[in-house]
Amino acid sequence: MVHKTKGIVLRTVKYGETSVIVTIFTELFGLQSYLVNGIRSVSGKGSNKAGHFQPAAMLDLVIYHQESKNLQRLKEYNWSHLYQHIFSDVVTHTVVLFMIELLQKCLKQPEPNPELYYFMEDVLNGLDQAPSKAQANFPLFFAIHLAGFFGLRIDDNYSEKRKYLDLQEGYFTEEKPLHPHFLEDPLTGVSSHILKIRQPSELADLPLNKEKRRILMAAFEDFYSLHISGFTPLKTLPVLRTILEV
Repeated sequence: MVHKTKGIVLRTVKYGETSVIVTIFTELFGLQSYLVNGIRSVSGKGSNKAGHFQPAAMLDLVIYHQESKNLQRLKEYNWSHLYQHIFSDVVTHTVVLFMIELLQKCLKQPEPNPELYYFMEDVLNGLDQAPSKAQANFPLFFAIHLAGFFGLRIDDNYSEKRKYLDLQEGYFTEEKPLHPHFLEDPLTGVSSHILKIRQPSELADLPLNKEKRRILMAAFEDFYSLHISGFTPLKTLPVLRTILEV
């Protein structure tokens, strides 16, 4: 059947001489893979079309969808939204690649998740419009809020007494955990603050230096590795640390 849906490109790999297989997170069907023919031409005629399939690209799609198939086909594709900075600014693009990699590691099944899709639209647009001072804190914001869409929401019960964030259990506690997977003040207070943030522009006011961001990001990666089956270290994180000095 033919359907219209929106989608966010996650990954593109070459297939044959002129085609690609594109992994797209769609509004209607969740994670899907599509064969796109004839966009890689030796003559260069396909170059404009190939630009649609960069990671994080937002597209309007007309698709042939069959539940029994793992590889679907695209009938039509057009830009749904054109970014101002994500494809042109090195720092913004690096943050986006981190976000896309983390999302891919969490998405396991091709099932619809429209709430997650709309969240991704919002955060990508938020990053594209965010002030430069917010960019260094954006990966922390994304990592801690993305978890909730996979049943891993951290319970924001932080207080002066509950000053330890137990990453294994996903909540703040008074007792220091007996395992090594935890954070303590002042970084627990920062984590609680990030959980309360809803607008990316607020990240510009978060007083963090690169050392605190590094510790927090390592802790959040540890959190995902504890709770997402088969989670492996993020390849984009070392690049992110270099670019943002985090």
